[in-house]
Amino acid sequence: MDNIYHLDYEAILNTVRRSEVVAFRFVTVPDRLLIDNRSSETEGPMVKLVPRVSSAEERFKSLKMLRPRFRLPKKISAIWWPRYIGGLVESGVWDAITDRIANDGHPDTARACDDILCELRKMERAEMFNAIGGEGYRTLWPVSR
Repeated sequence: MDNIYHLDYEAILNTVRRSEVVAFRFVTVPDRLLIDNRSSETEGPMVKLVPRVSSAEERFKSLKMLRPRFRLPKKISAIWWPRYIGGLVESGVWDAITDRIANDGHPDTARACDDILCELRKMERAEMFNAIGGEGYRTLWPVSR
């Protein structure tokens, strides 16, 4: 799966480095990685796994509920990640996420990203086991007997 799709890593890195709010959509994990780089004197940036939503409007509403002290951003940049979670690390995208947060003066939030990465990997493994075992999936071909 990791070799099927060509990704413009430079564009992804630029988005991560410049956007106020970024949402990563994964193929192997149902949740989204929501990164809100905005901060204030009392509240740092937010990196959080959030459930899927059915529309951009719903994502903006959920962001407002998560970050009520901040105005709504003009846009939420969405990045589709058709590779394994480990590819975020291998490609340098994960470092770009944590570096931006740490360089903006929030090393604790950057360190908390490690927990999120572990959770993403755990979710991906569970989803793979479910796919192999058929839990929550239907086969394309019937079992021959």
